[in-house]
Amino acid sequence: MAVSVQEIKELMKATGVGMMDCKRALVDAEGDMDKAIEILREKGLATQAKKSGRAAAEGIVAAVVKGNVGALVEVNSETDFAANTDDFKAFVAKVADTIIEKAPADVDALKAETISGGDATVDAVLTELAGMKIRENIVIRRFVRLEGTLASYVHNGGSIGVLVKMDTDLAADAVAQVGKDVAMQSAALNAAYLDRTQVPDEVLAKEKEIMLAQMSEDPKMANKPEQVKLKIVEGKVGKYYKENCLLEQAFVKDDKMSVSEYVDAEAKKLGGSIAVVDVVRFERGEGVEKKEENFADEIASMIK
Repeated sequence: MAVSVQEIKELMKATGVGMMDCKRALVDAEGDMDKAIEILREKGLATQAKKSGRAAAEGIVAAVVKGNVGALVEVNSETDFAANTDDFKAFVAKVADTIIEKAPADVDALKAETISGGDATVDAVLTELAGMKIRENIVIRRFVRLEGTLASYVHNGGSIGVLVKMDTDLAADAVAQVGKDVAMQSAALNAAYLDRTQVPDEVLAKEKEIMLAQMSEDPKMANKPEQVKLKIVEGKVGKYYKENCLLEQAFVKDDKMSVSEYVDAEAKKLGGSIAVVDVVRFERGEGVEKKEENFADEIASMIK
């Protein structure tokens, strides 16, 4: 079957695999993107698909903590020029404050709230900003609000934001650096899960299936007894956890220990306990399509 340039481009971005291999995988999968990713992984050409494989929209991700309440919010614009204006940045900051103060249930409820420090609704301020000042489409895309002992980190002026919640018997100030380090780890390596208990059974089963398929493609492994392959797979599952579970990843500041070992060591130094119970990470434009005509044209010219 024929596959489109856009489909090839999307698979290339999701997997980091070359154009022709992506094209063949899509043909074999009859256009099913998830199946094509699985085919590439079984051939050992791709690791787990990138979570942010699609092109990014512009805007800002803000992470704000005030006392024991925090907000993580993404507001999108059409261009980075608009996102870098003082008016846009001030609006995003006010939106984050409104989330903290008003605890809206969702984006629609947030837009109906009176904006923090003002007398108009968030939606009215957004409409004025978009139509009169920025002159671009502005969208409040998503947010989360957490309560407890929190830490936050914003990378590169708002390209990534992370909010971390900890269960601790220590003062918030004492554990602030630990929380920030965990947030920076999440920003850098984008783990799919907090710990192994969050990995769904069906995901683990699929990973094992892919590992067995990879062995069947390897001449050195293909003829080994099935029970030997299964033991090897169980060993590889540990590596999967270390790559995809935040608390089991090697700590970026000291790769001789895991993130959980770092947290435990810091808690011991401080004379208390610290448990990371929630981590939320937003990457600007994650999953949002953006027109990229030049790249598409380039691929089209290559496969004619």
